[in-house]
Amino acid sequence: MSNCAIVGINWGDEGKGRMVDLLTERYDYVIRYQGGGNAGHTVVNEYGKFALHLLPSGIFRKGVMNILGNGVALDLENLYQEMQTVIAQGVAITPENLRISDRASLLLPWHRELDGLEEARLADKKFGSTKQGIAPFYSDKYQKKTILAGELFYPEHLKEHLKDLLDWKNLTLTGVYGAEPAKLENLIAWFDKYGEFFKPFVCDTGKLLKKASKEGKSILFEAQLGSLRDLDYGIHPYTTSSNAIAAYAPVGSGLPSAKIDKVVGVVKAYSTCVGEGPFVCEWFGEEAEKLREAGGEYGAKTGRPRRVGPIDIVATRYGVECQGATDIALTKMDVMSYMDRIPICAHYELNGEIIDDFPFPAALYDCKPVIEYMDGWKCDISGARKWEDLPVNAQKYVEYVEKAIGCRIRYVSVGPERDAYIERV
Repeated sequence: MSNCAIVGINWGDEGKGRMVDLLTERYDYVIRYQGGGNAGHTVVNEYGKFALHLLPSGIFRKGVMNILGNGVALDLENLYQEMQTVIAQGVAITPENLRISDRASLLLPWHRELDGLEEARLADKKFGSTKQGIAPFYSDKYQKKTILAGELFYPEHLKEHLKDLLDWKNLTLTGVYGAEPAKLENLIAWFDKYGEFFKPFVCDTGKLLKKASKEGKSILFEAQLGSLRDLDYGIHPYTTSSNAIAAYAPVGSGLPSAKIDKVVGVVKAYSTCVGEGPFVCEWFGEEAEKLREAGGEYGAKTGRPRRVGPIDIVATRYGVECQGATDIALTKMDVMSYMDRIPICAHYELNGEIIDDFPFPAALYDCKPVIEYMDGWKCDISGARKWEDLPVNAQKYVEYVEKAIGCRIRYVSVGPERDAYIERV
């Protein structure tokens, strides 16, 4: 059995969904192991263009079992709406190709409400949350104050559990934020609508995966966001509230004994960032707007303009180390075809010293980018399917990045379509 994790190397939005969709033909299972509906994986295939937020990106491949693991922030309401959108475009989603861990905790309506209330309280010091309830959800999870998906099969227990949580949660809603209290009847109605719909999808996925492992099935682990948004290793406190690194995949998937044989780290050929926090290589003004428009850099979930800049070698090298990447997929190479010169943030300058190691988060505010340039290729490369199809200057750029980050670039994406890539063997 060969297991692979596809993970983000930078701030997220690198193109992981596109790579999962591409590589799932080689795997039997695709598992989302952390995060929730606060970020989107954009996929373009024969069914159309999709922005997936909770569904694993293997949902489009026939014969692949997709799983939402116990590490996921399971928002049944958003998942239901997402499923209806995908089904309407001709994709079958049934318990035959989607399963949900009975140990996954449920993100409830009050989590989204609390997210918005806290961002409003923080005002100009906000974290840049997508307001999908992720931070309140994970806070509750680690306080053991959540409902597990498996409780849907125990209605009396579920109702009593909800009552206990409601009393506790209303102390925060009304006492801290002065908001209206949550009501039991509204929660019960919510569970009647969404809980009943998803019951056929919920099972002991750990048992399912153990069986798959014994049978030699191959598993693809799909991460959300990237190394620099990881709760422990990212740009704290401007991170997500879960662990986006590959090392967490076995834990969050439901198969803690799983061995990961390959880690494909996804890196965009330039840098983008949604949300707040230090972003050393950031561009502003006309230069930034031109790159943003060329790459269509707007958040898949929020529609927010992404912050943009040249590829950041310091941050990328750090991300590769955090993920333990064995291979790199370099995405959106085609976007930079308009540039006369290709910029690279090769180093940082901190207090007058040139540094190559990614510093402690608090020091990032004092870092300045050290920019180097390479000659551009100034032609359309979206039709390239072999390495030799790329112009020499494009090849040189790939080889420079590969050497600088210390990891083999195996895949080079030259367009959003499933087949618009080059695999370097």
